[in-house]
Amino acid sequence: MLKDALFGGVNAAVLTAYHADLSIDLNRMAAHSKWLLANGCNGLGILGTTGEANSLGISERIAVMEGMVERGIPAATLLPGCGTTAIPDTVLLTRRAEELGIRGVLLLPPFFYKNPSEDGLFAYYSEVVQRVGGDIKLFFYHFPAQSAVPITNTLIERLLRAYPGKFKGIKDSTGDWANTKGYADAFASEGFEVYCGDDSLLHATLNANGAGCITAASNVGCSVSQRVYSNWNNAEGEAAQATLTLIRRAVTSVPLIPALKSLVARNTANPAWTIIRPPHTQLTAEQDSKLFTAFDAAGVTLAKAA
Repeated sequence: MLKDALFGGVNAAVLTAYHADLSIDLNRMAAHSKWLLANGCNGLGILGTTGEANSLGISERIAVMEGMVERGIPAATLLPGCGTTAIPDTVLLTRRAEELGIRGVLLLPPFFYKNPSEDGLFAYYSEVVQRVGGDIKLFFYHFPAQSAVPITNTLIERLLRAYPGKFKGIKDSTGDWANTKGYADAFASEGFEVYCGDDSLLHATLNANGAGCITAASNVGCSVSQRVYSNWNNAEGEAAQATLTLIRRAVTSVPLIPALKSLVARNTANPAWTIIRPPHTQLTAEQDSKLFTAFDAAGVTLAKAA
């Protein structure tokens, strides 16, 4: 396991809460974030895929970062997604994050134009790092199933050498163990932090000198994820990983984001948690039943939220 990682440990890809009119419910989102930190999370990956970031406007993303800090979420625990297709928007979000005391941001590649060259991606990230300045660390967000833009080892290598100390790590959401391990093998020895985006790979990632996870299922499985992290090199960690894999399998048995919202709604006894922005839709009653049966079969009892 990589020691002294900036966001080392269990990071939830935090859900975004909404009011009935689809405006963001910052109070409920902050309450959920506090519950996560109290039940196994070391950090909070807000404004990611699970948080529906690409369904939010730039002003809304800023409001989420500000709102979490204003509501008592320690800025040092936050790792917001600030990558957009437009350089000025990415810079604006990243600078505001640093002003709030946030230590790092996740950056998707520019994902609208397909098949960009490596030189084009290098130029994009170069413009961002030069315009942002400051001390905030930049983390790559690799999710080619959604972005259709891979982040290769050669691109990472070029940026690490061109901008020493600025690019700190990567979240790999491929679910491809060979790919995640490839990042760790290539760069972890120099302190580059590799985070898996697939809960089922946490134990393996830690044993390959990775730093931890940034995952969707941590919204409901963070206590189990923490057992894996805290016992990464012993049998207890292996056993906890088996349970965590069952949790991951359950929440992906139906559409993932509404599944997590249904589970949190059940745990908080607050149906407002099922509200989701289009094009996502709430689970059907049949899907809820399938999800709850699979999740409960994993044998996890969630600490009740206030």
